[in-house]
Amino acid sequence: MKSFLVIGIGKFGQHLCRSLSKYKCEIMAVDNDKEDIESVLPYVVSAKVGNCTNIDVLRSFDVDKFDCCFVCTGGNFQASLEITDLLKELGAKKIYSKAETDIQAKFLLKNGADAIIFPEKDAAVRLAAVESSDNIFEYVNLYSDYSVFEISCRPSWIGKSIIELNIRKEYDLNILGIKPKDNGLIPNPPIDYVFKEGDHCMVFGTFKAVNRVEKLK
Repeated sequence: MKSFLVIGIGKFGQHLCRSLSKYKCEIMAVDNDKEDIESVLPYVVSAKVGNCTNIDVLRSFDVDKFDCCFVCTGGNFQASLEITDLLKELGAKKIYSKAETDIQAKFLLKNGADAIIFPEKDAAVRLAAVESSDNIFEYVNLYSDYSVFEISCRPSWIGKSIIELNIRKEYDLNILGIKPKDNGLIPNPPIDYVFKEGDHCMVFGTFKAVNRVEKLK
């Protein structure tokens, strides 16, 4: 069972605690606002009220014992920067720090963050990707230009199989799953799967590749 330290229990911190609790993780939540801490009591094994810009407060948590530390303080970038730096100094194994801008991310990475959380930016990118197209229904960015997309089956694919269309070679996309109309999900579909009207495809690739497919009739 993994253990996590979540510092800053605003809206994002609350959602994070709830989500982690679903995976049976051990969570310690810390904030300087007692009311915010009370909001996550059902989801955490330990909750503390304290100022984490104070190294003695952080030291009392044995931060090096946690699998990962999340710095979710919002509205006070100086505090986020100080907490990130102190966590690194105290030997935290992995640190995720929340940022609102690329400049903030740059400084957080220089001061000990292993990865940056962009809640607003990530949500905006996903929403833009989905709503800018009539054929993209879900979007999850994985790395650089590569993402997972849920797209509609193109009309010219109906009645043909995955191997017949040679989708990986012809369109530079890997099919991870098929969502038949009103019938769940088929993960890792066989290469002889024949596309039907209403099918959605879960594909891995780039926006450029998906845009090419969108233009197909």
